[in-house]
Amino acid sequence: MRATQALLVLLCFMLMGCDSSEMEIYVKPNSDTVGDTGVNSIQEALDKIAVLREKNNMALATITLGKGEYRLNTPVRIGPEHGAVKLIGEGTENTVIKGSRRYSLKWTKYKGSVYVAPIVGQERFDQLFINGRRQILARYPNYDENGGHWQGYASDAIDPNRIEKWQHPHGAILHVMHQGEWGGFHYKVEGIDKDGSVLLSGGHQNNRPSAMHERYRMVENVFEELDSEGEWFLDAEQNLYYWPPKDLDLQNAKVEGTLQKCLVNVQGTKDNPVKDVSIEGIRFEHTQRTFMEAYELLLRSDWTMYRGGSVFLQNTEEVAIKNCEFTALGGNVIFVSDYNRNVVISDNHIHDCGASGIAFVGSPKAVRSPSFQYNEYVPLNEMDTLIGPKTDDYPSDCLVENNLIHRIGRIEKQTAGVEIAMAMNITVRHNSIYEVPRAGINIGDGTWGGHTISFNDVFNTVLESGDHGAFNSWGRDRFWHPNRNTMDSIVAMHPEMPKWDAVYTTEIFNNRFRCDHGWDIDLDDGSSNYNIYNNVCLNGGIKLREGFFRTVENNIMINNGFHPHVWFKNSGDIFRHNIVFTEHKDIRLQGWGAEVDYNLFGDDEALQISQKNGVGAHSVSGSPRFKEAATGNFDVSDDSPALQIGFESFETQNVGVNNEKLKVLAKTPEIPRLLFGSQVDKSSTFQWLGAEIKSIETMGERSAAGLSKTAGILVLSLDDTSVLKKSGIAVGDVIVASEEEELDNVSDLMKFYQNNNWKGQFDLVIFRNQKKLPIHLKTK
Repeated sequence: MRATQALLVLLCFMLMGCDSSEMEIYVKPNSDTVGDTGVNSIQEALDKIAVLREKNNMALATITLGKGEYRLNTPVRIGPEHGAVKLIGEGTENTVIKGSRRYSLKWTKYKGSVYVAPIVGQERFDQLFINGRRQILARYPNYDENGGHWQGYASDAIDPNRIEKWQHPHGAILHVMHQGEWGGFHYKVEGIDKDGSVLLSGGHQNNRPSAMHERYRMVENVFEELDSEGEWFLDAEQNLYYWPPKDLDLQNAKVEGTLQKCLVNVQGTKDNPVKDVSIEGIRFEHTQRTFMEAYELLLRSDWTMYRGGSVFLQNTEEVAIKNCEFTALGGNVIFVSDYNRNVVISDNHIHDCGASGIAFVGSPKAVRSPSFQYNEYVPLNEMDTLIGPKTDDYPSDCLVENNLIHRIGRIEKQTAGVEIAMAMNITVRHNSIYEVPRAGINIGDGTWGGHTISFNDVFNTVLESGDHGAFNSWGRDRFWHPNRNTMDSIVAMHPEMPKWDAVYTTEIFNNRFRCDHGWDIDLDDGSSNYNIYNNVCLNGGIKLREGFFRTVENNIMINNGFHPHVWFKNSGDIFRHNIVFTEHKDIRLQGWGAEVDYNLFGDDEALQISQKNGVGAHSVSGSPRFKEAATGNFDVSDDSPALQIGFESFETQNVGVNNEKLKVLAKTPEIPRLLFGSQVDKSSTFQWLGAEIKSIETMGERSAAGLSKTAGILVLSLDDTSVLKKSGIAVGDVIVASEEEELDNVSDLMKFYQNNNWKGQFDLVIFRNQKKLPIHLKTK
């Protein structure tokens, strides 16, 4: 290695002719080298190991990375020739692997507050970091951390009146939500049409094609939109434009641009997998965004996906990734692809990244008679009817434990904290997952089940999408057909067909879920063979749609209940021994499954409504008598009536990360006040969507508002960012009705809201100045 670029490699090992020797390589970076494009020191260490292994049968090689930054020109590649390897850093505060180059730039004033500097060479980066902070690619609308989708969206992002101001529109990037808010699309602007509209390429990032959402749009990489502090743009001539903060010493600032998509590639072959690799104590940063890469269709879920990540595993056994930090990454973080066995991903901090956190995605080669889009179907007479996987090209027997995952999906919206597709026996336990645009945990299909989802704390989910859950799944497997009548006849002829793919039962237990824009647990189209018990659902309740063999028992659904949707005649579903606050919210059922009974309802009204539907003969109503609901302790007291209908008390707060270092960093969900039933919170005022509200309770309140009866919900105050304020509601207004019925009090309003918030919009009627006025609310 050249002296100016050399990374000091100290080789300390003893062979001594012994077959069981261990080797240790210590790698120390020259972190003072600016713009280092030299050899990859980590790879050189691995290459030395491969050479030595050809001569000696060593048991283990340890590569210790000293304190400093390791900038990669190509991904670190670990193959089967390296044997058992530990890649160990000196802690995430000290050892950093980066996919960026550092630039030494000479800045000059361009115009106004904008500076410019030439970039030597033809390298094109798509993420820029100044003194370690990610900067904003020039965009419209401007970045607003509290601005919702993409931290700011605008319906006129690509209106002709706007784009006519762009001198060079080619290369602009449009981000837009699916019309149904089922994830998003990403496009590159290729030019301008005769009518002034943009010509686009891309839009392949979602498996449910649709028109663009009319409001949720953001455009970036446009020079003319560089109009605020922190924004930047790199033009075709390699000139970097930047609007620095006023207090930044720009000439001496540390400037980094991302060049790599992958940092570590652990990959073998089916015949010769990588075995016994451990990656520990390293911080991984700075990869490029990948939303315009080639995407794969993932069976008939709503997903397409880029098969790649900052750490990529394929054809491996016994790989561990632990005690690492992953941040400021442009795409997926850890991607476990095709054949992998006994992968352990534990005690990591994953945050502020562009796509999904951890993904287990097998190969369609392992799926019998796969279909890839919603309306596809393999005819029964052409179908492979054998049970289970066809090959072993899928992840199995893997563990995700004690990880803190938050603020992922910053660019891509069809993402999850943990994604599972075409996999078997994946355990996800004691993770804290929050602040995500869609699901915290998603299972994309029924192939092949056996997953364990337990003791996780998943909340602040579905923040930039809709019709989804904190936990979400699909099961559009071989039995599933887009024509419901056809599917009814298929499953009537073959009642065990759902288990051809969902071979093993997936268990979801002892988790705490909260979703304010959908369901806490959402088993969507076709999800089958689940056992769901001992979960605390803080807001959205549990939904089961079109599927078979689901048992839901011993769960607590705060301020919500059970949502059975579009069930089959003989689904085999069971819902029993649960605590629910509302009546069952059934939609288009052909039958009530095997059993829906022995549940505790919050009040008599909810119980009676459900019993009128012919279920719940042995159910009861009353206060569940939680020990300390205000603090999130929903253990029930010994005299709780829930115990009379078969409910068994369980410890409700042992959820989320147990790792002490991560536990200090982890947030916890807002614990809701009890709004329905006999244990309702009697406090006079409530916070809702950025507003303070209360029920009209006195003649004085009624008289002041000019109401004809003592009923309605008075708006006491509004935050500037309140959804109600943005929708036209003012302080002093009284909410008196919904699109469905009159609303007499806060409980009525919350019941309506819980039934409709997943839509993202609904209608209310307010009383103002002696008149009723319609109001349309958009909650996201």
